[in-house]
Amino acid sequence: MQKRQEPLGRGVLYRVYQRRLRNSLNPETLPRHVAMIIDGNRRWARQLGYDSPAEGHRAGAAKMREFLEWCDDLGISVVTLYLLSADNLTQRAPDELADLIEIIAELADELSRYRDWRIQQVGSKKDLPEPLIAALDAAEARSAGKSGLHVNLAVGYGGRTEITDAMRSIVADHHAHGGSLEDLAETLTPELIGAHLYTGGQPDPDLVIRTSGEQRLSDFMLWQSAHSEFYFVEALGPNLRPVDFLRALRDFATRQRRFGG
Repeated sequence: MQKRQEPLGRGVLYRVYQRRLRNSLNPETLPRHVAMIIDGNRRWARQLGYDSPAEGHRAGAAKMREFLEWCDDLGISVVTLYLLSADNLTQRAPDELADLIEIIAELADELSRYRDWRIQQVGSKKDLPEPLIAALDAAEARSAGKSGLHVNLAVGYGGRTEITDAMRSIVADHHAHGGSLEDLAETLTPELIGAHLYTGGQPDPDLVIRTSGEQRLSDFMLWQSAHSEFYFVEALGPNLRPVDFLRALRDFATRQRRFGG
């Protein structure tokens, strides 16, 4: 028998605390780009007695729309959501993967029709099924002219693959223009590599958040997160609350960013 989750954070004291946290934030200290590793969906489903992990993935997807609203309302410019890794495509059970692909396609469609958000897939399409590719392409096309929150959907994403693809793109461009290996060695810089990443032209994430208490990157934005701040939340993905996010922002504002220094 499936159990229902009790609403979290609905009391008067909670709302007062949440309002106080939000009012304490200085807009000038907020991150421009927040990257989110949504984790713990399957554990959430198991804990609540669901028969299928799909229920957890659906709850996680719904939470990600809420999360984007929180970011948008605070004036954050870019958010990257880690929804499906390249490893997931080979390591998840076929039934779970099929459900997850359907959920992501639905989420991309929904987000592309919501507010003034611009949707972009970051990742490789190489091993994605055609229906998901079509849904992601349609979401990008539908939202291409929008100027609001820029939402990166990391789907079929792997950080190592991204860097490899960037290098291949650089070499191919250089070869197409008749350049030599010596010339390439002279022109190859971190800035050039960054421009050829899936997120080329975007600011690197200032803050990377991961839910479920796990403290690892899982091949996520390896290049871009070189100088990011990290914040780990104990809550499982679908249980993430506004106060959890506000605490992350409050903590971020107190850190002295050294950028490698």
